[in-house]
Amino acid sequence: MIEVFIMKIENPGCFWVGIKGGGNFVENEMEYKKLQSYMNQFYNKYYRCMDEIKPSVLEEGQVCAVYYQEQKSWCRAIVKSIISCTDYYLAECFLVDYAKSIPVKKEKICVALESFMKLPYRAKKFRLYCTKPVTLCFNYYNDNAETVPAAKWDIAAIQYFQNLFNETTQVEAKLCSVEDDTFDVYLYVTVNGEKVCVNDDLIAKNFACYGTNERTFRIINDQTPKMLNHKSLSATENISPASILWPKLLNVEESKALEVSHPAEKATSNILPETASYSKGAVMAIPPFKQGITVSVTDLPTDSTTCEKTTCIKERKENLHEENITMKLLQFLNPEPLKSKNRQDEEEEHQLNINTHIPVVLSNKIEPCSSLENAPLFPALKKDLLRNHFVGPSHVQSYSWPAIARGCDSVVICPENDPLIYLLPIITFLQSKGCYLSLPARNGPIALIICPGQRKAELVFELLQKYSHCSRPLHPILLLLGMNKEEIKSMKIPRVCEVIVTTPHSLLRLLEYDSLLFLRLCHLVFDEADVLFSEASHQVFNILEYYKTNLNVEGKEFVPQQIVAVGSRWIKDIEYLIKEFMNDPYIVITSLEEAAIYGKLQQVVLVCLECNRISTLLQTMDFTPTNAQKTLIFTSSVKEIDAVYKAVESTSVFCLKIHPETGFHVTHVVEQWNKRFSSGTHIVLVLTDECLPALGITDATCVIHFSFPASPRIFGARLYSMSDHFQNSIEKVSPLVKEQSKAKSILLLTENNSCHAVGILHYLKRTAADIPPELSDFTSGVLETREDSKTGKPLCHCLKLYGFCKDKNRCPDRHRISLPADLPRKVTDDVLPKAGNITILPLFIVDATNYFGRIVDKTKNPYTTLAEEMSQYYTKAGKCRSVDTVEEHALYGLHEANSFHRIQVLEVLSQEEKNMFYRVHIKYIDEGRTGQVQRYKLLYLPEQFQSLPPQAVEFIVCRVKPIDNEVDWNPKVTRYINYKISGKPHEAKIVLALNNTIWVDPVVRVTRLPDLKTSINEYSIRSEILATGLGVDNPEHIHELQRLFRDAETACEKKDSPALNQSLKCETSEQATSSPSILDQATHSSETTEEQVVSNVQEGDAIIDSCSQVTLQNHSNGMVQSEKECESLQPPNECFHPAIQWFEKQDFVILKIKVQNITSHSCKFFTQRIIFSGSAEGKFYWADMELKENIIEEKSSCVLKSNEAVITLAKEKEGSWCHLLKQKNPHVSFDFDHLEDSEERSTFPSGTATKRRHKTGNVVCEKEHESFQHSDTDSDSSTD
Repeated sequence: MIEVFIMKIENPGCFWVGIKGGGNFVENEMEYKKLQSYMNQFYNKYYRCMDEIKPSVLEEGQVCAVYYQEQKSWCRAIVKSIISCTDYYLAECFLVDYAKSIPVKKEKICVALESFMKLPYRAKKFRLYCTKPVTLCFNYYNDNAETVPAAKWDIAAIQYFQNLFNETTQVEAKLCSVEDDTFDVYLYVTVNGEKVCVNDDLIAKNFACYGTNERTFRIINDQTPKMLNHKSLSATENISPASILWPKLLNVEESKALEVSHPAEKATSNILPETASYSKGAVMAIPPFKQGITVSVTDLPTDSTTCEKTTCIKERKENLHEENITMKLLQFLNPEPLKSKNRQDEEEEHQLNINTHIPVVLSNKIEPCSSLENAPLFPALKKDLLRNHFVGPSHVQSYSWPAIARGCDSVVICPENDPLIYLLPIITFLQSKGCYLSLPARNGPIALIICPGQRKAELVFELLQKYSHCSRPLHPILLLLGMNKEEIKSMKIPRVCEVIVTTPHSLLRLLEYDSLLFLRLCHLVFDEADVLFSEASHQVFNILEYYKTNLNVEGKEFVPQQIVAVGSRWIKDIEYLIKEFMNDPYIVITSLEEAAIYGKLQQVVLVCLECNRISTLLQTMDFTPTNAQKTLIFTSSVKEIDAVYKAVESTSVFCLKIHPETGFHVTHVVEQWNKRFSSGTHIVLVLTDECLPALGITDATCVIHFSFPASPRIFGARLYSMSDHFQNSIEKVSPLVKEQSKAKSILLLTENNSCHAVGILHYLKRTAADIPPELSDFTSGVLETREDSKTGKPLCHCLKLYGFCKDKNRCPDRHRISLPADLPRKVTDDVLPKAGNITILPLFIVDATNYFGRIVDKTKNPYTTLAEEMSQYYTKAGKCRSVDTVEEHALYGLHEANSFHRIQVLEVLSQEEKNMFYRVHIKYIDEGRTGQVQRYKLLYLPEQFQSLPPQAVEFIVCRVKPIDNEVDWNPKVTRYINYKISGKPHEAKIVLALNNTIWVDPVVRVTRLPDLKTSINEYSIRSEILATGLGVDNPEHIHELQRLFRDAETACEKKDSPALNQSLKCETSEQATSSPSILDQATHSSETTEEQVVSNVQEGDAIIDSCSQVTLQNHSNGMVQSEKECESLQPPNECFHPAIQWFEKQDFVILKIKVQNITSHSCKFFTQRIIFSGSAEGKFYWADMELKENIIEEKSSCVLKSNEAVITLAKEKEGSWCHLLKQKNPHVSFDFDHLEDSEERSTFPSGTATKRRHKTGNVVCEKEHESFQHSDTDSDSSTD
């Protein structure tokens, strides 16, 4: 029996079906989808511009490709007939994958490539076997009427045949014969739970009669083959169905060369011409593919009492023939060659069987729906899914649909982020309108779907509209509200609306003004529940309280109440949701590593060296258990199995091993494992991951990961071997009773698995396990190293826009500023300005705060000059020359809308797909936007037009971000800003400039009034965004960017600066002599951490290459933390800024620290910064100064003279300094009383300047004097 679905019906003797059943159905559907995609890509590109794909001659029966308007797709077709019209030819084409005939003009028919014809045609032509039409014939001689065979089917018979399929829920076919392109079948339909044979039903209703066809091959009851002249089964002729249904499927020469050597085989070769060999396993060789095909039939009966092959064949020839025809059909349907099964494939068979049976953890027993037919969806939705070629249900859908469709509370934890898990059964349940008759007659939704963000809500709403059009009207709405109170007040939910898709924040804003919104609510759905609880837990619990408050409303006691939560991780908030708000929920967990968290398995991680794994393993094992222990030790190779087996066996523990190379020995191992053991017995099994599926172990009490699992799926499969000991997380347990998990997972983490340390740490935090301190230290080092390795990556887009990144650990981009990589680039002869006011011209609006445009110089505008020169050049005759060859990243010209642009080619198609009309992906280097154009439109760009650097600059508006912690702007505000600012000049103040990006704040549209000789500020972009209610203030944006910039400067200066002889001290001299300072303790602590990290890292690991970076950053982090503690402990009146006077000479600048009796001091020099600290008379002095000009650190010095510190700064460039500091400091002033004499000149000779180096890795306490930074000018100049 083969399950099919009807595609087109002409009559019972000619109808087309699609094959639905079979183990490879899903794989076949994916192949057809790929074929459709490839055909669309190919013909959409070359249909209008390639004469090579047009057929030179068009004939009837020719295979071609045509465009099918209904599906909006290119399809395979066969030309049925050609009609000559007045000025063109019209061809009737039969779509072989849709069983439809469409008229197509000859000019619109394309050649079908051979690569597109490898899959069999989807539409198969069937007819009822041995069922002939009849008609009513009047006999004038006998004066009566009788039914006699007819040449064509009666209209009533066709109508009855069609009505059968309108009422059926399942259609099956049994193949009887094959002739040309037609399959003769017995057809069975299931109507009201009863299976009916259509062939017999038509005969019983006198619509048909039983008849035979001389051309049809059939097997009669006495098993004697008759009419052996059937073409399609002839051993000496070509098999026509293959050439029709699957072009080039069978190799005819190989089929004809098939030889039969055994006498008995020759005797039966006329009956079964495709049978070349057969044995006890009944192996049949069918005419092969190009590589050959052999099919093993294992379910046929065998006769063990005889050894004669002829006797065996006589007893089985009918079954063999039926199977033979079925196998031939499978050849037509399967896109991949079938493989024979032999004894050498047992290991692959074990893995295959387990891979098809994926474990699932359930709180209540659920009978999964194995196919779409028995899925709990209403019939119209099923038909719509079939029409859209829906492949499913998936593994998680098969378990979740039944529970949700019943209206039960459900929690689904799975890796798939698919809204159809809950959407389709919810739509089905909503069809039962009678369930909601008792609800109050007012506006309000029946179902509420809450999504974690705007983008996910839009996706869910699109799917809801797509799949609800075939149901009763639900009138869904997408609710995304900002903070504009007027908009919220004016928002009215239509009375006919039954489903709302929204976000937590938007819903709560509406609930403030419409507290009765939940009066009709019956279904509450949380999409990505784990994300909702982690990002908006307060809002979600408020919504749940609203829902719980309205449960006792009058009329709701007779309607279903359902909460559905779907997520990818099991977290404690979901556990709380189940216990407090759900009633006997169905829990479906297909992610086995999450099931282990749900089952409260004890997780233990041991950090050790690779060479010490076996000794660590033996130390963790319990050799004298109180109860019976069953331990699985997972390894990655046979060598490791033998080593672990010997080590464990030497401890006198009953130990087993199993691995593929020596055979599975599954039966023996399972028997030993399943024996009943007394208390105190310990059995150990050493194995690899390949062996686990065949064993089916679920009662292990301990799993030791001697080798690190290769993926989370494998890790989950290992943990599932302890599933018998999973605890029920939703059972309420007394707080006085502390349950201890019977099962334990022990993971050995070595230096070779450092790349997984971050993931392991996050997993352990969710399990509430004890985290080893060395793992935390090691993980922080890994994160630092990972960030250091992103030097060549672009700066994180989210960090640039808002000053933060939601998931730094997974984000592939850089989150640190690198001064060498982020230096401002040139747009003219000068680099981008770093400060000041500029005029910007936004041209391409990416979103509300991110634009591309140009800087407009009021004195000179090089781009205007360039545009004029390009226009003059290309308007001359013969200058608009298209390029012959296109290269990636090369510059070209482009003519668009009476203007000429410079563009850069980003992507070029491969050589074999090129022609003069192919499209290339380009970037407008002077505007920032991208697009696609045809190759022939690209113009040669002379060298004089390439000298000017690209003018497009990226602008980012600071201090504003989307509401509700979103990272994407609402399209509404983006459209508004685009309409308001695109193409208009704006005045802006630069906050920061890096690479090709300028951060600006504020950005103002200035309108000049020439009559009044004045100008007004029309609007500020930031204020306009805030006024929409879709943006909020983001003051941390600028501070975070400036902090990153300062860190980058410090890191760059550290790299270039020598080490100091002693570290900075934060205590008085008395405290320094009595006890070590806090900074010294931090240094010692960081050095200890460094030793720990180095001891855990071996040579050859990826982390070793940057071990110094890891330890340096850890050291720096420790120093910063300890210094923060120092600042918190130091009273403000005990840390003073010294008074400083300065004067300059031609090569040096001299600073005098006006503090007497200094007992200890330290000074650090950087290119544009100095840090002085010292102690005097029990007071601690600190000065951190950012210089206006650069100095030479090696030639600068700090000495004591007359109990007063004197700092000498060596100028990088000779000349006078107008300012000493970048920012004004009231403690620093110019020394007007200084007199130049010979003594003072000799005091600071450049050749004897004392050199001081600071210790590498020390991070200096950077105390910012924000109160002195409000002014943009400093008064420490001699000219002030």
